[in-house]
Amino acid sequence: MTPYRRILPLAAGLALSTPAFASDSQTWQTVGANVAIAPAVKLQAEMVLRESEAKGLYEIEQTALLAYKTGNVTVAAGYVHNPQYDHGDFTVMEHRAREQVTVDNIAKVGPFKLSARMRLEQRWREGAVGTGWRARPYVKATAPLVGKLALTLSHESFVNFNTTGFQKVSGYDRMRNAIAVSAPLAKGVTMEVGYLNQHGFVRNGPDTSNNVLTTGITFSF
Repeated sequence: MTPYRRILPLAAGLALSTPAFASDSQTWQTVGANVAIAPAVKLQAEMVLRESEAKGLYEIEQTALLAYKTGNVTVAAGYVHNPQYDHGDFTVMEHRAREQVTVDNIAKVGPFKLSARMRLEQRWREGAVGTGWRARPYVKATAPLVGKLALTLSHESFVNFNTTGFQKVSGYDRMRNAIAVSAPLAKGVTMEVGYLNQHGFVRNGPDTSNNVLTTGITFSF
């Protein structure tokens, strides 16, 4: 039994999405950094490495955003470098422009503080014609657990605005539902471990369901 099969079956029962027909077990590893360059301005950098049972190493997503915060609202924009692979063998290069607005602490439900984000992306792939436009609305609820531990529940939708040679369908494409626990490791260092279900809606075929073990570490300077 592979490590994926040992770890993820129990977590899969926590999935918030509708059961699907085709599934894959994955791990996503994230390293992020927030660097203050002015009182209200930060440079946000992130790298996500994604592996799966079906495809091995299939994606290394690298993001750099410039963010401006006023009150509880943060506006950010930047670039995503997204090479894709099949079992570690390079297949295609994707480039993205990204713009987003995040609103923190918009409401409180019991112990949970709610925040929301609207993200827009324009996507290009080398060797393919067209620009893929999509929106990624996101909501998050965070509550304290024990000591310095915090619990996070989140949902993100992917909505395609058009079709291209690589963005095959328009409309509601997929959703991600996640649960995670985070804790500070040191001053300016936070670690998070969780489970994420990514449910893909497939026209005229079985939906997909990726059960993902997520780990992340973020540095703030």
